[in-house]
Amino acid sequence: MLPALFLLPALLSSLPPALADAADACSQIAEALSDASDVYDSVLEITGHFPKDISHWASSSTQMPECTVEPATTEDLATILRIVNATQTPFAVKGGGHTANPGFSSTTGVHIAMFRFSEVTYDETTENVVVGAGLVWDDVYATLEPMGRMVVGGRVSGVGVAGFALGGGYSWKTNQYGLTVDTIVAIELVKPTGEVVTVSEDSDPDLFWALKGGFNNYGIVTRFTLKTHAQPENVWGGLITYTLNNVDAVTAACANFSANVTDPKAGIITTYNFVLGELGISQLLFYDGPEPPAGIFDSFLDITHFSSDVKARTVVDLVTSNPSNTTYGQRGVFNTVSLESYPVDMVSFIADQAQSVGSKLSLKSGLFISYDVEPFLPSHLSHAAEGSSAYPPTRAKGFLPLNLYYAWGSDLADEDVFDAIRQSAQEIYDYASGEGGQDIAGFPLYPNYAIFDRSLEELYQGNVAKLTEIRARVDPYNTMALAGGFKF
Repeated sequence: MLPALFLLPALLSSLPPALADAADACSQIAEALSDASDVYDSVLEITGHFPKDISHWASSSTQMPECTVEPATTEDLATILRIVNATQTPFAVKGGGHTANPGFSSTTGVHIAMFRFSEVTYDETTENVVVGAGLVWDDVYATLEPMGRMVVGGRVSGVGVAGFALGGGYSWKTNQYGLTVDTIVAIELVKPTGEVVTVSEDSDPDLFWALKGGFNNYGIVTRFTLKTHAQPENVWGGLITYTLNNVDAVTAACANFSANVTDPKAGIITTYNFVLGELGISQLLFYDGPEPPAGIFDSFLDITHFSSDVKARTVVDLVTSNPSNTTYGQRGVFNTVSLESYPVDMVSFIADQAQSVGSKLSLKSGLFISYDVEPFLPSHLSHAAEGSSAYPPTRAKGFLPLNLYYAWGSDLADEDVFDAIRQSAQEIYDYASGEGGQDIAGFPLYPNYAIFDRSLEELYQGNVAKLTEIRARVDPYNTMALAGGFKF
């Protein structure tokens, strides 16, 4: 059996001086893995596992690797890490494939697809659930819902558990229970050294802290243990769409909700979309119960709509009725601004940005321009102690994430689109901090919405030095730098 712990001097001295190519690494992996896991060659398999393994929601996040690997055990994952480190082969770790940043969960080398880590095991005694890192949140909800339990997870269908949880995790339940990182009890991790550990506040508090927001810098996560909470049989909500003539009314309703609704069970996402040459709105409403108290959502329900799917329903039905992959197969990118509040002038400015950018980019392969306004209560970050997780680096204020998302067709437009989404985020920031009167200079950016070239300091602020020190301890030979992502 190949050794899992490979950072011993004697073993290092036996490594070949020349770096092997990715094909050699794939061959070594195929020979070394147990029968529980499989390797798929890009030349030999053009259907089935291989395309599923590499597929991403945004086509610009997909690359063609030398091989894909579907590991089924932590021991096999340790072996894979030993080989890619020894050969210095680029690799990727993909959970749900929902990142919009190219190269963050894809590679031209060894592509690790985590589908087989698909456990959902609920413990009635602790009221915690163990969740495999290869799942999407839909799978978790579908298992827990019949038990009357739920977790703090993704708000739309198709979002992967691992990336979402390791990057923070804003949820429909955040006003009540915090971010997903605030509900993590333990994490099973295959360290870059090959050691398999369960990381918790008791076992390694610094590493546990770093994993809660620090993405894939510390090894490969295989399982999360999460707190659960009681879930009513039905929640209430769904999608309403509005056309251009009602944009101003919805903008006013969004600002009013953000300023005045204090019920932690209520939530909205107001999305300004520029598509087919015109601005419109996709409005998600949510209430954590079968019927909201009178008046909370009336300002939205009273506006003439194009379509409406709002009703009492299960969590699974609500989430799966709003897929994240409506632009599946298109190129895509996110960017973000963290705001203090959503008064009507701020929301109007965001709507104008959607209109303006959409009009310009429609001439350059622009397909879909989207700005997601996501109000939360000012107290939403208070569910965990200050400094309890790598992200957010401060909980002094409940800053609000604004998500910019652009989708387009041709790679020839990539730089134009990247420049446009950077410029728009800057213009929103400048307006908010200037004419908008918002004190947002010290607000960190939400990592799961951040474009690939945002600096670590913008995401983690004063935590960068500590995160870097922990990475050096856990990954002394910098194995995880062979994978993409925000790197310390």
